[in-house]
Amino acid sequence: MTVKKGNNPGLRVHYRVKETIVTIGADCNEYIEVAKKAIQKQRGLLEGYINKDPFFKVTLEPYEVPAYAPGIVRRMAEAARVVGIGPMGAVAGTIAAYAVEAMLNAGAGYAFVDNGGDIALVTDRPLVLGIYAGEASIKDLALEVQPTDRILGICTSSGTVGPSISFGSADAALVVSWNVSLADAAATALGNAVVDEENLEEAFDVVKDIDGIQGALVVKGDRFAVWGKMPRVARAKMNPDFITRG
Repeated sequence: MTVKKGNNPGLRVHYRVKETIVTIGADCNEYIEVAKKAIQKQRGLLEGYINKDPFFKVTLEPYEVPAYAPGIVRRMAEAARVVGIGPMGAVAGTIAAYAVEAMLNAGAGYAFVDNGGDIALVTDRPLVLGIYAGEASIKDLALEVQPTDRILGICTSSGTVGPSISFGSADAALVVSWNVSLADAAATALGNAVVDEENLEEAFDVVKDIDGIQGALVVKGDRFAVWGKMPRVARAKMNPDFITRG
């Protein structure tokens, strides 16, 4: 979920293309439409590749793809290879990144795409991003994100919330990286590593030594833990209407 701090929250549009369900934010509708077209294009490229190589969609292991594969396929495969998971573990963040790249190239200074908790953003104003952790005892945690003209990825996986595959029990496993695809894949790997409330610090071992990851946060039950260089963790009342879901 994304919450704007300040007097100009911009536009916020819910958009769906098949399984891709996003919230798009920008200051004007022109950039919203740019993001929609980018999402449609990248989904088309991905679907076309999967039609030729269906194993890409179902494997849970790192998977090598040919150099001629579409960029979205190569980004997903590379991010997944780094953390040791299947490439579809990076799909949401990668689509979000392409959409925000298109908005940035069109001139947007404030743009975000929240693809089911996997967020890509650029912002010319401070933002507060609420962390949704389902039925966890800890409520209303948020990150205070400072202005950046470089695309930032803040991606979340969960073993208790949403339809994504997770082999762990985290209520929320969040990773921050300038590489949005990597943030998404690493969040999946981090979530897989959370067994219970007692091993939250140990779970960070799966992301600590990966180049390009700035920091991470895990919520489980009545506990949370933070590692690395993160935006400031704060309390913020969450508006459930802002949660991106089907």
